[in-house]
Amino acid sequence: MSHIVALGAGLGGVIMAYEMKAKLRREDRLTVVNLGSTYSFVPSNPWVAVGWRKPEDISVDLTPVLKGRGIELRPEGAERVEPGSNRVRLNGGDILDYDYLIIATGPDLAFDEVPGLGPEAHTQSVCQTSHAVQAKAAFDKLVKAPGPVVIGAIQGASCYGPAYEFAFIVDTALRNARVRDRVPMTFVTPEPYIGHLGLDGVGDTKGLIESAMRERHIKWITNARTVKADPDKLFVEEVNDDGSVKTAHELPFAFSMLLPAFRGVSAVHGIEGLTNPRGFITIDKYQRNPAFPNVFAVGVCVAIPPVGKTPLAVGVPKTGFMIEFMVSATAENIAALLKGEQLKAVASWNAVCLADFGDEGIAFVAQPQIPPRNVNWSSQGKWVHAAKVGFEKYFLRKIRQGKAETFYENLVLDTLGIKKLKEIHTETAV
Repeated sequence: MSHIVALGAGLGGVIMAYEMKAKLRREDRLTVVNLGSTYSFVPSNPWVAVGWRKPEDISVDLTPVLKGRGIELRPEGAERVEPGSNRVRLNGGDILDYDYLIIATGPDLAFDEVPGLGPEAHTQSVCQTSHAVQAKAAFDKLVKAPGPVVIGAIQGASCYGPAYEFAFIVDTALRNARVRDRVPMTFVTPEPYIGHLGLDGVGDTKGLIESAMRERHIKWITNARTVKADPDKLFVEEVNDDGSVKTAHELPFAFSMLLPAFRGVSAVHGIEGLTNPRGFITIDKYQRNPAFPNVFAVGVCVAIPPVGKTPLAVGVPKTGFMIEFMVSATAENIAALLKGEQLKAVASWNAVCLADFGDEGIAFVAQPQIPPRNVNWSSQGKWVHAAKVGFEKYFLRKIRQGKAETFYENLVLDTLGIKKLKEIHTETAV
């Protein structure tokens, strides 16, 4: 018998558990460690923040679902991973031994790296559903007392799609409330240009997003280093290509949402051989950590080097579909090891993103996500909003049913000409 432990029950962790369980032998045991027993569909948090969804609409109680699949849930959460001893120390003191560990924790949110940043200080967040609930209260105040809005991401952030998405959703929500004419909006980002997305653009994301922002009267500042946030003012330095300060901006706001930089969670941060200096898990092409060969990682917690050189730190996003590639490859590889076989599954890091504007949106496909690419495509239209709503309902249904993959998903993706996004290819390990 082998014991496999999956650390984290977010988008990557839950699907990882479902796929891994399907490939285990009857005698093997699978445990999911998570802080709490609730799964929340994070891509819908921007809708929660403007009142288009309630937290219960996008949440699933994992306890009965995992139990029904024969998967144990430990909701205490992990205090520290001890890979040299093949064990996880849980909050509360219990020790969980493992034969294979899959780290899918997601990130720690580094609000503390900019003074005044975050929901416990002066700016809002949509990174967690609880943050989105707090942002909804601040948004309601904005509607009652309109004023300037600043939305964006700080230097070192690695997930820019939700920032753009939220800016457009707020624009739509304010127009619906008939107060948009009293709300000047500014978008700030460390990206060297609008639509860079941490990927050096995908198709014409630069042109599409810039055009949409002009149409909706959203100004922007790129190469923006956020210095600090006061209760009603953001201090930003716009830098030149060499990093020197070009212009200092003081941006007053009645409402602000800024995505923070990410780093590895405390349970793994600083473990030599396991993480890079930011606490992200280092992996080889088989999703396996080189120093601890029985430890694998998927999702936002994985270390990926930046795409090209930029004046400010611009991280690479790990999109939902890209994470599912990682999950498929990891499940295949651990199953192979359990059979005494060599590793062979390598994830194809393709990306599909649906950025909702509340009434339309922009979609892009990058195959692979990191350039150079075989497919580099983006498009705009009302169909994107409908597709985002449909995907939310589909994915939550998948989580509630305990399924990692369905015929519907493959059919829709094939119709879009994307092939099978969870495609992996095989390379024999040496």
